[in-house]
Amino acid sequence: MAKVTVHRKAHFNAAHRLYNNEWSDARNVTVFGKCANPHYHGHNYELIVAVKGEINKGTGFVMDMKILKDLIADEIEERFDHKNLNEELIEFKELNPTAENIVVVIWNILRTKIDTTLELTVTLYETPRNFVVYNGE
Repeated sequence: MAKVTVHRKAHFNAAHRLYNNEWSDARNVTVFGKCANPHYHGHNYELIVAVKGEINKGTGFVMDMKILKDLIADEIEERFDHKNLNEELIEFKELNPTAENIVVVIWNILRTKIDTTLELTVTLYETPRNFVVYNGE
């Protein structure tokens, strides 16, 4: 049976600060630059969720895109949009909200909601030129 990958795009806006509490302010600025601003900074994140699997003979779908759309809206956009990631999301109370860590958190949230027979890959654009990809490995 053919395997196909379906993709759903979404977005959210969020603020964060890159900072390691074990380092001095000077070291944080050296490593993270402007991203260590104590007053935070924000991004317009673009998200692509890819689900790969065999086409269901009955529906013709790999996954119902309406279900995927609603899942992303409820579990990710609602949770992340217009939030200060450091202050408002429990996942980042002790975890530096870098793009790498954010994409892993998003993947972990979605993985629990999507059939495990389907492969899941999440791509997160922090800027139009900077993006990260995570597939659970």
